[in-house]
Amino acid sequence: MVLAEVQENFSPECREFLFMGTPPRGLEGPTLKKICQWYNGKARYITLYDVVNHIPVYSAYTFKRNDGSKQVDVPWMYEPQLSTVAAHREMQPFPLENGIHDSFEDAQAVLEDYSNTVKFERGHLNPDEHQYLLDDKAATYTLTNIVPQAREFNIGQWKKHEHILRRRLNNYCRGTAYVVTGITTSGSMIRRHNTYRVAIPSYLWSAYCCVDYDHNAPFEERAKFPAFAVHGLNENEGEVVEMSVQKLEGFLRKNTYVDESFQIFYEDCVPTDTSFMHF
Repeated sequence: MVLAEVQENFSPECREFLFMGTPPRGLEGPTLKKICQWYNGKARYITLYDVVNHIPVYSAYTFKRNDGSKQVDVPWMYEPQLSTVAAHREMQPFPLENGIHDSFEDAQAVLEDYSNTVKFERGHLNPDEHQYLLDDKAATYTLTNIVPQAREFNIGQWKKHEHILRRRLNNYCRGTAYVVTGITTSGSMIRRHNTYRVAIPSYLWSAYCCVDYDHNAPFEERAKFPAFAVHGLNENEGEVVEMSVQKLEGFLRKNTYVDESFQIFYEDCVPTDTSFMHF
């Protein structure tokens, strides 16, 4: 059973995916809906979703140590609570019948939006390879966690970044790693039946926070804790560039609709308890 909640403020069980229980600051708007993604009775991650551009602005999750295997044969799902009619909160697999999307496609993407795109494919913000349990992996296969990614970028440089991050956090993060992955909008849209349907990100970005890490790690890895970030141009030849979280925040202030108070992690992921330290 798949559940999700559209919330005004994230509930305690959903705040567990946020460092110090605090969502990114300075990213608000009437078209942005907070979604708590549930699967089999348990909260799995959270998403800030744009109901006009039909894409997630970010997904926030906790990384789980794993071997990088992918979930298979998972049905793509949609969010009933973004429907224009009264609906239960259980996220549902897309119906097989054509023309049944009328009640919810105004507020979210549907599979048909991606069916005729040549350059772009469905790209995860919370990737299944950053999760361990099969239920956690399955819960990532909802279009409220998906953005159009240039195909070669999705299977190339961005996939490489996801692999690097998985290995780094597997090996050197001792406690909980909080990850926020999001997008900047470009103004370009995927069209279907001459209607603008899904915004195409100009950049993807990602940042992590792990205050309990291995202080004996090699310097080149230790220097990327407790927090680090990347952004990548969403084009086939796009490159992923690593940087500090503060540098990423400065980039996003200039390139997307965040305000000057924008902050991804509470107090920039500064440890407040020295008991986290491992020397």
